[in-house]
Amino acid sequence: MQIHLYNSLTRQVEPFTPIDADEVRMYSCGPTVYNYAHLGNMRAFLFPDLLQRVLKVVGGYKVRWVMNITDIDDNTIRGSAQGSASWHPAMGEQTDDVKQNLFRYTDYFIKAFVQDLEAVGIRRSGFYEMPCATDYIPQMQDLVKRIVDAGFAYVRNGSVYFDVSSWRQADTYGHLITIDFENFQEGVRIDSDLYERDQASDFVLWKGRKPGEPYWEFEVNGEQCDGRPGWHIECSAMEAELLGLPFDIHTGGVDLKFPHHEDEIAQSKAGYGVAPTHMWCHNEFLEVEGEKMSKSLGNFFTLRDLIDKGVDPLDVRYLMFSAHFSSRMNFTFAGLEASGKARMRVQEYIYDVYEIGNNNDGDDVLEVSELRSRVFRELADNLNTARAIAHVFTFINEHPVTGIPHVWRSDLLRFFTELNDIYDVWTIGPRPAEEELLVPEDVLLMAERRFEAKKGRNFAEADRLRDEISTAGYAVKDLKEGYVIEKL
Repeated sequence: MQIHLYNSLTRQVEPFTPIDADEVRMYSCGPTVYNYAHLGNMRAFLFPDLLQRVLKVVGGYKVRWVMNITDIDDNTIRGSAQGSASWHPAMGEQTDDVKQNLFRYTDYFIKAFVQDLEAVGIRRSGFYEMPCATDYIPQMQDLVKRIVDAGFAYVRNGSVYFDVSSWRQADTYGHLITIDFENFQEGVRIDSDLYERDQASDFVLWKGRKPGEPYWEFEVNGEQCDGRPGWHIECSAMEAELLGLPFDIHTGGVDLKFPHHEDEIAQSKAGYGVAPTHMWCHNEFLEVEGEKMSKSLGNFFTLRDLIDKGVDPLDVRYLMFSAHFSSRMNFTFAGLEASGKARMRVQEYIYDVYEIGNNNDGDDVLEVSELRSRVFRELADNLNTARAIAHVFTFINEHPVTGIPHVWRSDLLRFFTELNDIYDVWTIGPRPAEEELLVPEDVLLMAERRFEAKKGRNFAEADRLRDEISTAGYAVKDLKEGYVIEKL
């Protein structure tokens, strides 16, 4: 089915066609792991999860989905610093090794983030990679050198800055938003990873070493620039390394359009000579009870806060999909309660149909293919989940379980399969029990060879084997110790 998506680059809904016919390559800006993910973050992660499912189930594509983890930036350095109030006892004792402290700090929040993803139904097996920025420092350094060699960056006091003025003479700076350059001050440099829209100035690609901060050795044109990457350069380097340029879709919250995504475009074009992606898809902000989420207002919630209040995280997922991703969403507890009731109604209906299908010898026919078509048409139309869910409830109301006790068992099981196709798009709860997964011997052997390749740091071979396993219909999920195999 043809899928249409709103492209922030062209500012219109347009038909999506992948660069490679057999596979969609998609990159999502992931978390900065200095705290637990809040509800606004979760919307930005649930949106690409929905998108990749629609691409697979509705579009029929194979999807290579990468979501990065920012483990080195101003926030993670501040949180892991000696004496930081953010340090958690579970991270262990702080040491004099600032880099080790950084990794202990971020590893704690990475594990928490993965747990949160699983709680809201985002499967780890759905990702091709979830790379940490610190694993790709050499690639970032290479990109910085490329930009310097191209004449679009310069070194000052051990840091490297992107020269916006020079870039504007060669290309556009302002693809995703309209930037007011009236007050643009040429040569003004910004060192912070985050800055406001009116600060359209030279931004840092590589930050020179500062006392008490982790650093990596780096030399640029004979000048020693030991330090660490700026935030924006991280995504550009990981995208090129893991997906190749250009790739198909880049997702993120609207707050990342500028400066982060605009800077990604400039960096990739200046260093690699090509724009990073063909399509930019952004989700809108989330408000809580009609106001911007803020700790001072007492309406700032993490997913864990809600779970502590007894909320089922899948109700959060269902609520998030009740509004279109491109519109501002108002999160309310009344809405969350209503979503919980609606989700359980659909879940119970699926279970009841499953039970009938296992115990039925009827002679009537139940048509469900039209429901599947209606739902999928809505999802293909720029991910209209609200209308898709409405079709499901219309069908449930028109076909109560008590009214279909004499349908052919084979037809009911087909109906159950159709419902599960819909389920696979937004995950409303656990499926009824399925048979134990029996993995073919050749897949088991490939998984073991991939594990050995990763241990030997032969990542190219590990990636090749993972692709072969994926082609066979399975995914390998890496664990702290070993791996598990899941059916795609």
